[in-house]
Amino acid sequence: MRIILALAVTVLVLPLVLASSAIQYSENSLIKENTPQQDLDANVLFEKHCDTCHGKDGRAKTFKAKFNHARNLTDAKWQAEVSDERLFNSITNGKGKMPAWGKKLSEAQINALVAYVRTFKK
Repeated sequence: MRIILALAVTVLVLPLVLASSAIQYSENSLIKENTPQQDLDANVLFEKHCDTCHGKDGRAKTFKAKFNHARNLTDAKWQAEVSDERLFNSITNGKGKMPAWGKKLSEAQINALVAYVRTFKK
């Protein structure tokens, strides 16, 4: 019974998640390398590209976060262990189910996101 329920949930939820990702991808593909100053606002960038999975508070308590096993950005141990370079590379190239943002965001925007992720440190 559990297997049937899990399969039913997967069949119903997976298309919704994929459609959401496709819509987000098409919106994000409009971002240009030369971005206006307001686009460097890390809070706006995080809301636009990251909080769907990581949550507005960085705790990854959203449904999509649980489905994709998104990182809890407030985890003190993880914050202490991860370098800014690794954060930059993960945002740029993606990691696991996290999409790569390197072709959609400028280097300055990614650096702003790295700094913003550090604000979740508890």
